[in-house]
Amino acid sequence: MYQKSARLGAFGVALWALCLSAAAQHSVLSFSGKVLDENGKGIAGVVVNDGVRFTRTDGKGAWSLDSDTTVSKFVSISTPSAYRLPQREGLADGFYVSVGQLAAGGNRHDFRLERRKEASDRFYYIAVSDPQVRNAREMKRWRQEAVVDLKETIDSLKQSREVVGMTLGDLVFDNMGLYPEYKESLRNTGATFFQCIGNHDFDLRYQDLHNMEAGTPVYGEMVYHSYFGPTDYSFNVGKAHIVTMKNINYVSNKKYIEALTGAQLAWLKKDLSHVPEGSLVILNMHAASWNTVEPGGNIRNASALKEVLEGYNVHVFCGHTHFLQNNEVSPTLYEHNIGAACGAWWAGWVNQCGAPNGYMVVDVDGDRLKWHYKGTRRDFGYQFRLYNRGEFTTQSSFVVANVWDWDSACRVVWYEDGKPMGDMERFTDSDEERAAQLKNRAKAPKTGHLFRLMPSDGAKEIRVELTNRFGEVYTQTLRL
Repeated sequence: MYQKSARLGAFGVALWALCLSAAAQHSVLSFSGKVLDENGKGIAGVVVNDGVRFTRTDGKGAWSLDSDTTVSKFVSISTPSAYRLPQREGLADGFYVSVGQLAAGGNRHDFRLERRKEASDRFYYIAVSDPQVRNAREMKRWRQEAVVDLKETIDSLKQSREVVGMTLGDLVFDNMGLYPEYKESLRNTGATFFQCIGNHDFDLRYQDLHNMEAGTPVYGEMVYHSYFGPTDYSFNVGKAHIVTMKNINYVSNKKYIEALTGAQLAWLKKDLSHVPEGSLVILNMHAASWNTVEPGGNIRNASALKEVLEGYNVHVFCGHTHFLQNNEVSPTLYEHNIGAACGAWWAGWVNQCGAPNGYMVVDVDGDRLKWHYKGTRRDFGYQFRLYNRGEFTTQSSFVVANVWDWDSACRVVWYEDGKPMGDMERFTDSDEERAAQLKNRAKAPKTGHLFRLMPSDGAKEIRVELTNRFGEVYTQTLRL
């Protein structure tokens, strides 16, 4: 099955490269078209870009761009919130066209959108990081564990409002032949699913496009492009402007730098120029920018990104690290580095930090967000784990709580035999379950969302109570 998929994928990529090569023979081409509604009427004011240049449709829905096809590989629209997100079988589609397709079609393309029957500022947003499947065994776990759980969650959520999904990169693990089955796995989930590229989603034989010689017919993200379209794009739902960007500078053969290019920062600035200041912006990238514990995977130019985002109410969703860490960068900039769907590379049921394999579910209401991390095969009530005294090797005298979605607005308190004892002590260490999986425990990364308490001699029962930033209370009790 995998060999057949790989051959079909290779054939499709060959056609893709042929189209791109034809477009690149004459580097700068004038593209044009319209954005039309379901009745064939032009839609005015739609933002259109080719990855470098931006324009808006005129009163008749017409757009035009002069694109350097050695740099620009797609023309895409930023779907307005008054229109349904274009999709095919639940996968985001129809919001972009490749320059090869444009050239083959006489340099013209019309985008078609369907007006929403009812406008709503409320929707659910599901962020999934790092499926990272490398072989048949891991694909089976992804499909039978994560996807099954996702579908059950979406089945419940979609009864009340729209559900939008975003996978935050490392869809596969350097195995381009798995793209067809990965894509198939997310068809018809009940959500509209978009994708973001990660460092393991490149063809490791090549550098990424901006590092290759101009006009190259092959480059690192070409296979990804052929299945999922542009790596930098945006769309709108309710009051939210949602942006997805590549922040991996791929050098080839698994070597990369976590960074946005200057051209990408310029693209983001242009994209946001069409968004009113103060608006909610949801930014999706693979690598984090502001981790303070284990910061080695942060992008190099986080300060430049922060400057571009100033003036907006921004929530950043990212993965890459296989641990969960919330970063309150400023009152208007919050980064969610979420746990991976594959946990610690499908080694078990937890991430590097001890958070369960899972994904983030976000309730978007106007410009306000409320979020919960959902462990695979766990209910939403599972928001922390308790280790009894003697179970946590480096803290053997303590009861330890791992509160993976902790931030400064949370409070973790404890009770001893029913008596209030105050706040638990926060500390930094490696999670016990993850450390126990490794031959060398010292290689387990540190996490800052651990809490401890010292029971009194003779105590019989400990109750731990977590109150999150939304005032929701979660409780666990253990016998000593």
